[in-house]
Amino acid sequence: MSRSLKKGPYIDERLVKKIVSAKQNNSRLPIKTWSRHSVISPEMVGATVAVHNGKEHIPVFIIEDMVGYKLGEFSPTRKFRKHGGRMAKEQETTTGPKKELGS
Repeated sequence: MSRSLKKGPYIDERLVKKIVSAKQNNSRLPIKTWSRHSVISPEMVGATVAVHNGKEHIPVFIIEDMVGYKLGEFSPTRKFRKHGGRMAKEQETTTGPKKELGS
């Protein structure tokens, strides 16, 4: 369920203050945050925010195309390893390692 339009997007006030002060000081250091549910606003463009994924902080450089999305969308919480099963193992063994054309 999305947030009510009359309330507006949720943006963590402390995070915005940190980003504004970092821009004024021309600081390029990432700003650590645990606020994955904050919406990216136009003031944040050009800043680097380190978003917590549950284990570590992942640096995210914010560009114009990210405005309107949430910070958590750019910091995945799960690590994909590979699909398993008998069929995947058979395909892996039949294809084998790739060889270069020139050798």
